[in-house]
Amino acid sequence: MAFLRLYVRNPGAVIGLVLLALVLAMAASADMLYPRDPLSLAGRPLQWPFATDRFLLGTDASGRDIAAQIFHGARISLLIGFVATLVAIALGIVVGAVAGYYGGWVDNLLMRITEAFQTVPNFLLLLVLVAVFGSGLTTVMLAIGLVSWPAPARLTRAEFLSLRNREFVQACRTIGLRDGAIIFREILPNAMPPLIVYASVVMALAILMESALAFLNLSDPNVASWGNLIGHGRGVLRTQWYVSAIPGVAILLTVLAVSLVGQGLNDALNPRLRSR
Repeated sequence: MAFLRLYVRNPGAVIGLVLLALVLAMAASADMLYPRDPLSLAGRPLQWPFATDRFLLGTDASGRDIAAQIFHGARISLLIGFVATLVAIALGIVVGAVAGYYGGWVDNLLMRITEAFQTVPNFLLLLVLVAVFGSGLTTVMLAIGLVSWPAPARLTRAEFLSLRNREFVQACRTIGLRDGAIIFREILPNAMPPLIVYASVVMALAILMESALAFLNLSDPNVASWGNLIGHGRGVLRTQWYVSAIPGVAILLTVLAVSLVGQGLNDALNPRLRSR
């Protein structure tokens, strides 16, 4: 109850949660409302939104229903964001926890590797990975996760540096608990709140990076993603701007929702804000 009370104290966080719930509802109801393949031809190309009752959001240059692609694309965007975030946070936790717990040469080695990854812009490294390993959906999700782990690793390291010498950790060492158990069962749960908050940042960035890849025709063309729809509307942007604008608004609202939820989690989990 205390967590919920602190969360709802932030009006923006409540708005973000409502928006995210709407996106989740779109993803859940996609098959029921649009059972056909969203990439199949549905009607005359480039019909404007609300011009007919059949295509409320119009059709793209290939005659595909934009509304169907928006609803099914919600699944793809959420899936990409979730999987990429899971990969990035998992890698970041392992690297940061080991570096922060052991310190010394282990810390120096892992942090130099982390800094080497951070010297290359994330999107540039993502382009290289996609060019080498392909643009399938699984590859794109893993690639986004692989370029996003350094920041969670540094955050995890900082938390472990502040926690590794606490009394409860010393007590665990005294009773002979193994390092792995101390790291993942004792210290990590206490270091999770800032990581949970930062996961919302990673998820928002993952959705944006996939959209940028799709706009450059480097994402999986066989899925109905919002980024692919924006890319398909690039050729008719001056005349039928709605083809790119509608998925662009969907991406904007989803990223905004995830960011606002992250702010709400920060308010609810940050011990410094609890005392206010």
